[in-house]
Amino acid sequence: QVQLVESGGGLVQTGGSLRLSCAASGRTFGSTDTGWFRQAPGKEREFVAYITWNGGIYADSVKGRFTISRDNGKNTQYLQMNSLKPEDTAIYYCAAGNDGVMSDPTRYRYWGQGTQVTVSS
Repeated sequence: QVQLVESGGGLVQTGGSLRLSCAASGRTFGSTDTGWFRQAPGKEREFVAYITWNGGIYADSVKGRFTISRDNGKNTQYLQMNSLKPEDTAIYYCAAGNDGVMSDPTRYRYWGQGTQVTVSS
C-alpha cells in the first residue's frame, strides 16, 4: 500500500516562504513520476510542479518562486515556496505514480491528504 503524507503548510504573510514535504511509504521515489498540485476553493486542481531526471518543471504562475526537489534516500519530496502571494492560497497535494502527461492530475495514481497553505495580504 502506497501512502503519501504532506506536511509544512500554514499561514504566512505575502512575500514569505514555506517548505512543504511529502513523505512516501510503500514506494520509492527513485523514479521521476512525482509532482505537486494545488486546489483553491471553488477551483479545479491545478499543476504546480513535477520533477524529472534533469530538474523541475513548473507552472508559469510559480516559476522562479517555487523549487521542487527530492531526497531519494529519505523517500521524501519537497516544495520550497518563496515570495508567496495571496493567490498561492490553496490545499497543496503531493502526487505519485504517473502514467501519462506529468502536468495532468488525472494521470497520477497516488495522492496525499493535502496540506493547507494560506497567504495573507
